[in-house]
Amino acid sequence: MAGLAGVGSATASSSAQAASLSEVRRNAMTPDEVVKFILDGNARFLAGVHRQRDFLAEMRSSASGQHPAAVVLSCMDSRASVEVICDLGLGDTFSARVAGNAVNEDMLGSMEFACAAAGAKVVMVMGHTACGATKGAIDNVVLGNLTLLLARFKSAIDATAYEGARTSKNYAFVDAVTKTHVQQALPLIRQRSPTLAALEAEGKIKIVGAMYDIASGKVTLV
Repeated sequence: MAGLAGVGSATASSSAQAASLSEVRRNAMTPDEVVKFILDGNARFLAGVHRQRDFLAEMRSSASGQHPAAVVLSCMDSRASVEVICDLGLGDTFSARVAGNAVNEDMLGSMEFACAAAGAKVVMVMGHTACGATKGAIDNVVLGNLTLLLARFKSAIDATAYEGARTSKNYAFVDAVTKTHVQQALPLIRQRSPTLAALEAEGKIKIVGAMYDIASGKVTLV
C-alpha cells in the first residue's frame, strides 16, 4: 500500500504527494496499518527523508471532504507537532492538542467525532519528554484555569514507581510520570467513552499510547 511505504523505499519517500488521504485508501487500512503509517512517518522524520508534498494540491483535494486515518491527542508543546514529527500531510490525521495531552470531555467528544462520524481508525495519546505540564503538576502549580488541568496529573504522579528524586528537576522522573499519564489515559478513554470502547471491541479502531522524545525525535509506543 502506497501510504505505508517507510524509509526503506527511497522512491516512495521522495515522491511528491499530490493529494490528501482518500476515503478509499483510508478505508483499506487496518488499525494496525494506520499505527504503522504514523510510525513510518516518524522514521522518515528521523532519517531526514520527508515526503516531497504538494500542500496546495492536498488542500484542493481535501476541500470537498476529509478522511483522516487517526486522531492524535498530544501536548500543545511547540516541539511536538505530530504532523511534523510523523511526516503527515493535510488530511492525514485529526490533531487534538492540549497541555499535557489531558483527557477531558471535549477531547473525548472530538475523538468520538473523529472515529464514529469521520471514520478514523486509531486513537493515539502521545506524551513527550520534558513535559512542562507534568513539571507543573509535580510542583503543585496554581495558576488560574491551569490549576484544574494540572490536577488531572495527580493520579499519575502517585502511581509512578520511582526510587530517585521525585521532583520536577529530575527529568527522568518527569518522563516517567508523563508515560504513566499516557498509560492511564487509555483505560480512561474506554471507560468514559462507551462509543470508542465499542468500536475498539469490534476491531474497527485501536486505542494506543506513545511517547515522543524531544531530544532524539523518536516516537515509541508505550
